[in-house]
Amino acid sequence: MGMNTGSNHDDDVMMEVNMTPLIDVMLVLIIMFIITIPTPNNAININLPNGTPPPTREKPPEVVDLRIDATGQSFWNEKPVTDRQALEILLQGVARKKDQDQIRLQPDQQAEYKNVALVMATAQRLGVTKIGIVSNH
Repeated sequence: MGMNTGSNHDDDVMMEVNMTPLIDVMLVLIIMFIITIPTPNNAININLPNGTPPPTREKPPEVVDLRIDATGQSFWNEKPVTDRQALEILLQGVARKKDQDQIRLQPDQQAEYKNVALVMATAQRLGVTKIGIVSNH
């Protein structure tokens, strides 16, 4: 931006426009627009049904304790499982349910790893998704 210093050319018309007042006006207008913008309302009105939901015939999922002792014997809710075939039948019953029971696998501290891995692999193969290992401590 130039400044007229009073040179010998007093007859010359100042050709530059002072932009400072225009910028000030634009900034004030922008601030006014920002202040007057309404805050967005993200509320969604939904008509929810009143009353209680209809009763279901299905039982809620249960917690099944599957324990493996030091000898490799399996216990389904503290009832001994005779062999691997019987364990597969019990696990298939859990896998067939839409809302599966939660199986808590609790191996004995002295149980062999292969017995625990065999039970977990069988559960995975049959489609049991809710299985967890319970610590002994």
